[in-house]
Amino acid sequence: MWIRIAAVTVTLGALAGCAASHNTVMPDGRAGLSINCSGAAMSWNQCYEKAGKECPHGYDIVSKDGDVGNGMIGASNAGLFGASGNSRALLVACKP
Repeated sequence: MWIRIAAVTVTLGALAGCAASHNTVMPDGRAGLSINCSGAAMSWNQCYEKAGKECPHGYDIVSKDGDVGNGMIGASNAGLFGASGNSRALLVACKP
């Protein structure tokens, strides 16, 4: 029983992630931000929210890439688990 509880807790923790980002410099010299909001529990909204927080004066979308990947299913003694291969990446240039 405790194995199932631990497995569910780990799975929910992984699904409840937030958008990850890192700073970059655009070819024209502007400050940019590369944002990753991939996964089944994420959406483009997390990318836009992260961009808004990191670029308080606004931003221009340089590129928006996303794929819907194949689903994956795994099984163990704790049960059957599924995951999505959705990938989303947003590249923005922060306004000064």
